[in-house]
Amino acid sequence: MKKALTRLHFVTAFLFLFQIVQAQSPSSSGTGSFTALLIAIVVIIAFFIIWQVSDNLLRIEAKKSGMDSEDDSLSITPGIRDIFRKKGPGFAKGRHVALKQGHNILLEGKADGVVEHGKANTFAVEPPNFRGMSPIPKVEVEVGNRVKAGDHLFYDKKNPDVKYVSPVSGEVIAVNRGERRSIASIVVLADKQQQYRSLDVPNLESCSRADLVAFLLDSGGWTMLRQRPFNIIAEHNEVPDNIFVSTFDTAPLAPNLDLVVEGRGTAFQKGLDVLGKLTKGKVWLGLNANGGTAPSAVFTNATGVQKTWFSGQHPAGNVGVQIHHTAPIGPKSTVWTLDVQGVITIGALFTEGRFNAERVVALTGAELASPKYVRTFIGANIGQLLDGNIAGGNNRIISGDVLSGTKAAMDDFLNYYDDQLTVVAEGDHYEMFGWLLPDMATPSASKALPGSRFPDTVYKANTNMNGEKRAFVVTGQYEDVLPMDIYPQHLMKAILTNDYEKMEGLGIHELVEEDVALCEFACTSKQPLQEILRTGLDMMKES
Repeated sequence: MKKALTRLHFVTAFLFLFQIVQAQSPSSSGTGSFTALLIAIVVIIAFFIIWQVSDNLLRIEAKKSGMDSEDDSLSITPGIRDIFRKKGPGFAKGRHVALKQGHNILLEGKADGVVEHGKANTFAVEPPNFRGMSPIPKVEVEVGNRVKAGDHLFYDKKNPDVKYVSPVSGEVIAVNRGERRSIASIVVLADKQQQYRSLDVPNLESCSRADLVAFLLDSGGWTMLRQRPFNIIAEHNEVPDNIFVSTFDTAPLAPNLDLVVEGRGTAFQKGLDVLGKLTKGKVWLGLNANGGTAPSAVFTNATGVQKTWFSGQHPAGNVGVQIHHTAPIGPKSTVWTLDVQGVITIGALFTEGRFNAERVVALTGAELASPKYVRTFIGANIGQLLDGNIAGGNNRIISGDVLSGTKAAMDDFLNYYDDQLTVVAEGDHYEMFGWLLPDMATPSASKALPGSRFPDTVYKANTNMNGEKRAFVVTGQYEDVLPMDIYPQHLMKAILTNDYEKMEGLGIHELVEEDVALCEFACTSKQPLQEILRTGLDMMKES
C-alpha cells in the first residue's frame, strides 16, 4: 500500500510539472498542447494501473509459494524508498529492517568466548519472577523432600493448570517466605548426578493442539512462553496471533546467542516446530544483520518460520521492537514470545524426553576478575556462580543487564528468565559539578558530553544516575533512542494521570519494561520509566 501511494504521488507531481511547462508555452499551440496533455494523462494512468495490478498479482503468487507477500521490497520495479534504503549485508537474505534510532552502551567486562562449568549447586524457583501470580501459590513440596528435575514444585491457585517444576534433582532445603508469608523461593540442593522425571512425550506430528498444550502445562515447558500485552505467562486457553523469537541481544554486555546455541541445533529446531503448532499465525524469527559475519547456521537454516533481519543499535535485539516492525500488537491481539534458551528447553522435551533446564549464563562486568560464560541451570545461586571472581570491593550485582536487570545479593538466585549476571561499581560517590564538567568517562546518549563524539569508546560504568529526578522535559530524547512509532513521554504522562483511553491510543500494549529501559537511561529528568510503565500495564490488565 505504501508503494502504491508513493507511485501515485509521483504521477501527481509529474502532471503538476507538465501543466506548468504547458502554461509557459505559446498560446497558439494551446489546442495541440491540451490534446497532448489528455493523451499523456491517459497513458500515465493506464501505465499506473497495469503496474499496480502486476504488483498485486506478483504478491498473490508469492503468497501461494509461501513467500512473505507483505514484504514492501517484493515488486516488479523498486520504489523510491527501496532505491535509497540502507542495504543489508550480503548474508541477510530476505526482508531487512534497518533501524535508525537507538544507542549502544559499550562497557568493560564482556564475557570471553569459552563456556566453563558453573560452580553452583543450589538452585531456586521464585514465584515473584512470574507476573500476576498469587503471592502465596500452592506449594507441592516440603523441606526435606527429594525431587527430580521436572517434578512439580508449585502452581498458581488462580491458574492451577500451569505447573512450575524443579530445574534440578536433589533435596528441597528451603521454602523461603517474604512479606505477609508470601512464597519468595523454593530452594533445591542439586545432586551431583542429575535425575529426570520420566515424561510421556506425545508424537508431535500426530497429536492434537489440545494434547500438546496439556503436555507442556504438565511438563513445565509452558513457563517458557510469555504473552504480550503485559508480559505474563501465556494464557493456555487462547491461541496467539503470532509467536516471536529474537535470536540476538543488543543490551550492554549481553550474551552472544550464537555461542549459546552451539551443539543445541536439533533441540532448537524441534522447539520451533512445537511453536508452529501453537499459533494460528506464524513463528517469526528475528535475525541479526549487524556485523560482518552471518549468525549461527542454527538460526539462518531454521525451517517452518518467517525470518526477518534487523540491523541497528540497541534495542534492535528486543523482541518488542521486532514485533512492532513485523506485526504490531493491537488492543485485541495477542502474541507470545520466548528466548532462544526457552525454545531449546521446549525442544528438549521432545528430543531428550526430559525437562532440561540447562542454561549458558554470561558473567559480565568490569568488577569481575574473569568475565566468562558458564554452563549451569535455571535459578542458579549467584554467590556460587561468582565465587572467587569478584575483583572490586563496593559493587552492585545485577541479575540481567544494567538497563533492565534487577539488583541482587550474593545469597540470591538468578531470575528465571535471565541468562546474564552483571557486576559494576556502586555509584554512591558525589561528583563535584556533575555534568558541567567535560567528562569523557561517563556513558551517555546526550551530545552535550564529548564522549558522544567517540561512539566506539568502552566505558567502566557505575550505578551513579548522573542527575536527579525532576519534572518531565520535552527534549525528544526518548524518540531518539526508541525505534518505534510511539511517543513515550506522552504515554508516561497518560499513565500518571490514569487516562486509560490515551494509554491505549498511545500504544501501551506494545511495550514492556525492557523496551523503555534505554529511554530511562537517556532521560534528562531521571524519571523511573520502567516502573511507571509497569504501573500502567497493571492498570490496563485489571481494567
